[in-house]
Amino acid sequence: MALENTPANFDYNSTRSKLLLSEYGRNVQNMVKYIVALPTKEERNKYAQVVIDLMGFLNPHLRDVADFKHKLWDHLHIISEFKIDVDSPYPKPTEDAIHIKPEPLRYPNQRIRYKHYGKTIEMMIEKAKSIEEPERRKHMVAAIANFMKMAYVQWNKDSVSDETILSDLVALSKGELKIEEPIALNKVEYRAPTHTQNNNNNRGGRTNNQNNRGGGGGSSAGGRSNNNNPRNNNNQNNRNRNNGGGSKKY
Repeated sequence: MALENTPANFDYNSTRSKLLLSEYGRNVQNMVKYIVALPTKEERNKYAQVVIDLMGFLNPHLRDVADFKHKLWDHLHIISEFKIDVDSPYPKPTEDAIHIKPEPLRYPNQRIRYKHYGKTIEMMIEKAKSIEEPERRKHMVAAIANFMKMAYVQWNKDSVSDETILSDLVALSKGELKIEEPIALNKVEYRAPTHTQNNNNNRGGRTNNQNNRGGGGGSSAGGRSNNNNPRNNNNQNNRNRNNGGGSKKY
């Protein structure tokens, strides 16, 4: 009996027509298909405006996009597979313009001599070569050397001597940038992530709290013993007085 009541053909999404713009759903696509089949242009314009309003309601994020209505009308033509004949306030898009593929990005083929310094250092060195003023060029070379030292430490996570940085600077500039006077570069050290330091500080705080608790307990215990001492002294004094008074006879 169960097999007799089972429908012969199931309506699966795989058997339905493809959704051209899934963000609007299948109901909007069926409405557009119905509008395309209407006989008169007046009716098509009337129902097309209703579908445009519905599409804007279903996707409110498009309201922040420039030319909001223009984009909705373009989507209407795309959903209809460019078959709908209505009086659109915007020019009808062409199918070729919609499916244009962008050109692939070209990756740079330039060779970086010292990768731990990066391409920016080479660009800065070329800029420094074009500077003719001696004093300005000197400051520029010093700034480049300090930047190279920082980049070196970030890459290798180890200390580096100033002589190594200056020799690399001469090699990158092909001997055009030299520091004649002795110069001391900025001190750069690699620092570990800060979250480990915070964890260590928190752990240290816990031990300090425990120490404080221990110290508090000791002080309170000491306080109790100090409070008990006056009571013992008073009791002993009273006993001495009683004993002394009883021994006297008149």
